[in-house]
Amino acid sequence: MTTTGHPQHPDGHGAVDPQHGEPRVDDRVADRVDDRVADLFAAARAAQSNAHAPYSGFRVGAAVRSESGTIYAGANVENAAYPQGWCAEASAIAAMVSAGERRITAVLTVADGEMLATCCGGCRQKIREFAGPDTPIHACGPAGLRVTFTLAELLPQSFGPESLGVDAPVS
Repeated sequence: MTTTGHPQHPDGHGAVDPQHGEPRVDDRVADRVDDRVADLFAAARAAQSNAHAPYSGFRVGAAVRSESGTIYAGANVENAAYPQGWCAEASAIAAMVSAGERRITAVLTVADGEMLATCCGGCRQKIREFAGPDTPIHACGPAGLRVTFTLAELLPQSFGPESLGVDAPVS
């Protein structure tokens, strides 16, 4: 049941726009943190505070939970040569891979502002390299969880290691 009168998103974390079928922020669930994501949220917020975003001012933090349960965090890093910057999700994934792990079991991103900010297309594909279609992707604002998607919802019919006849990476 939502306060907006729209149908509930299948995962129970946001309303679905009845015309477009797209999840959207719901006043009832906006800006909260629960036990499922509290540790990821804390790590992503800490990383966000270290973001290097002098050009856009859009600071993002991300955290990924690996198969071992370890959390790796990252922040966006802008560059004066714009294409050379990288996203918070890419930073968190790089930290995980650098530590020798290869499977993501959950992702959380946090960005300031009123608009829902989700992973860009490039980061969705980077996540796909290390995560399965049912992996939860939590999109947060400064005060907490706004909506949860699965990777398959954000990147349907995705191209991954299996598409090349390679087993998905394992830790």
